[in-house]
Amino acid sequence: MKALTTLLVVLALLAGGITTRAVAGDTDPLFVNMTTDDAHRANMAITFGKAQMERGHPLTIFLNDKGVLVGSKAHAAKYGEHQKALGELMGKGAAVIACPMCMKHYGVETADLLPGIQVGKPELTGGALFKDGTKTMSW
Repeated sequence: MKALTTLLVVLALLAGGITTRAVAGDTDPLFVNMTTDDAHRANMAITFGKAQMERGHPLTIFLNDKGVLVGSKAHAAKYGEHQKALGELMGKGAAVIACPMCMKHYGVETADLLPGIQVGKPELTGGALFKDGTKTMSW
């Protein structure tokens, strides 16, 4: 019985040593999926992304579903501070991508997006989302 217990402990330790933990590296990219038009939640998403970018993580913010409204110049009265922060982040190298289907659904035209926001397409959005080491967060 003692030999069996010892064998099981050794096997468990070996299995634990073989598996890898999901730990963010110092420069792993961050992909923030922002589906909200709630001012507080949008601020949380943008602020979290900014803090991680300042720590060396390349940042992509994907404006998805109602999140496209936050990037629309037509909604500057409600999201002026958010738009200022997005502009500053893009100026420092962050990518901001808007979902084209969501834009169509909510009546947001390409010309209505803040300067620097890119309209998503499979290569662009997928390239950011599936880049090796990318971590994701959603709001």
